[in-house]
Amino acid sequence: MTTTAATSNTASTTQTNLTAGQTSLNESYSTFLTLLTTQLKNQDPTAPLDTNAFTQQLVAMTGVQQQLLSNQLLQQIAGSTSNGGVGSAVGLIGKTATATSSTATLSGGAANWTYNLAGAAAGATITVSDSNGKAVYSTSATNLAAGKNTFTWNGKNFSGAQLADGGTYTLAISAADSSGTAVASTISVTGTVGSVAETNGTTMVNIGPTAVPLSSITSVTNP
Repeated sequence: MTTTAATSNTASTTQTNLTAGQTSLNESYSTFLTLLTTQLKNQDPTAPLDTNAFTQQLVAMTGVQQQLLSNQLLQQIAGSTSNGGVGSAVGLIGKTATATSSTATLSGGAANWTYNLAGAAAGATITVSDSNGKAVYSTSATNLAAGKNTFTWNGKNFSGAQLADGGTYTLAISAADSSGTAVASTISVTGTVGSVAETNGTTMVNIGPTAVPLSSITSVTNP
């Protein structure tokens, strides 16, 4: 906890310094351009300014600005790694992970989900929808016990046609007990972690063929 707090404070201080430096540079750069423009307007026509001099000053100012931008990028990368980014997720590769996700990728003609019922159900309907939200398959659940249950879809739609691998599909469950009261459920995917990647600032973990955010992983076990 102490190390984490110290790292967080250091990162916060560094970010504050970078922000202050960028603000100061922007103000100085604006002032520099104003002075340079004024100087050019009022220069002596018989003794013009040395172009090399102010060109070197412009290059120097731009160099400092680029360095600050580089430092900001490095700070973002460091922050991503220390806060559960790709660097910390690499250790998951090869392990079996479970993540809260109702979406799975069709691979090898099948998609697999785990659903957890809060209580025993008298009946439940399972619906699979495509990435556009259109239902492509529906059936009555055969596993109705409270707790963890699994469902494997064979990738066939209502008409029995086999859908192509690679598509992402979402599972929905509507369950009720013997009195007709709805039974709550949570859906997850389980599989071997094959790779991790940073996508639009979010660390994604590939559990089997399905990509899920690192934050959605609820358990990890050795194979």
